Amino acid sequence: MKIACIGAGYVGGPTMAMVALKCPEIEVVVVDINEERIKAWNSDKLPIYEPGLLEVVKECRGRNLFFSTDTRKHIGEADIIFVSVNTPTKTNGIGAGKAADLTYWEGAARMIASVSTSSKIVVEKSTVPVKTAEAIGKVLRRNCSDPNVNFEILSNPEFLAEGTAIEDLRNPDRVLIGGADTETGRKAIETLVSVYAHWIPRERILTANLWSAELAKLTANAFLAQRISSINAISALCEATGADVQQVAHAIGTDSRIGSKFLNASVGFGGSCFQKDILNLCYVCESVGLKEVAEYWYQVVSMNDYQKQRFVERVISAMFNTVSQKKIAIYGFAFKKDTGDTRETPAIDVCKGLIRDGAKCCIYDPEVTPEQMFRDLSTPKFEWDRPNYSRSASHMMDNVQVVSDPAAAADGAHAICVLTEWDEFKTYDYQ
Repeated sequence: MKIACIGAGYVGGPTMAMVALKCPEIEVVVVDINEERIKAWNSDKLPIYEPGLLEVVKECRGRNLFFSTDTRKHIGEADIIFVSVNTPTKTNGIGAGKAADLTYWEGAARMIASVSTSSKIVVEKSTVPVKTAEAIGKVLRRNCSDPNVNFEILSNPEFLAEGTAIEDLRNPDRVLIGGADTETGRKAIETLVSVYAHWIPRERILTANLWSAELAKLTANAFLAQRISSINAISALCEATGADVQQVAHAIGTDSRIGSKFLNASVGFGGSCFQKDILNLCYVCESVGLKEVAEYWYQVVSMNDYQKQRFVERVISAMFNTVSQKKIAIYGFAFKKDTGDTRETPAIDVCKGLIRDGAKCCIYDPEVTPEQMFRDLSTPKFEWDRPNYSRSASHMMDNVQVVSDPAAAADGAHAICVLTEWDEFKTYDYQ
């Protein structure tokens, strides 16, 4: 068996590395059109930071794990094709700001169809709107010239958390596989189940129909984001009344019906999925006439935006209502600890809010590069998820400095804002 994965990003790279580690008899190839990214995967400085990832890649790379830009060759040879391409939020047209843009998914499907001379199992790994598989199936069938080639589409959404992705892959709560309820569909599901069964107990491999699997991914992220927005809403009330939000969270988290996870109050949630998936869910609800349901989920995003703005206002009010020309040290730019991922990080909106009021932000993060920070701060909303976005000119950049030493960031600063919970921040001698 040969597996190929289109997309060498946060999902495709780690997932395929783990498959290669646990299935030494399967050849796994990750393909991407980005030559720099593939070059990085073939080096000792991987394009993404994830604890334990480099060790897994080194063990398998060159044995049964390969990274290549020769997409057509490897896709044509593969039996199973994972598609892990960007699905950014649309920035114009119908559904702008909510619906997913499937341009890259459709392009991948057309390419798969054009090079396929044998039947394939095509696996959705990207987060996609409900019913995407139906549309992709049409693209595959209508663009393949060989009538004997059959495509079976499966939905296999990822439930990885940045910072713990390798452990999530090694010991997942569950693996979800959705497919068509036909003889060939059930056979395709079983083929993918047999891959995961190399290291995951069968009872943790869940199967469903395509639509249920697609919707489960959006719903899981919406529920998790809802918990964060809920505790953040309570944090505002705590500050107004003198209650301690950590004590409140601990008290309710010990209730077995609620549980303690995702109850840490913060500046707001970030990451590639939460906001995007909630907006996508809202758009799906609106599309089928469920306006009230959409409004319910919109409020989770609204609360997140409110929390970030509230933080900016608290910083400004703590400094006599002006931060003009004041140096503000920013500790942490990644959206959470143990990752270099900055997608939708609250730090972007906080820095922009402070800069708009005239502050000069001096940023330190253990993993995020200066180039990434400048790109994020100068990129329009929703554009970060497009493969070729680049830094644009911005007057804001005059008020941003990035340093490699936390003491340099704090030197002469009027305030320190801790935006990421990196463990090292807890041990500094702030005095």
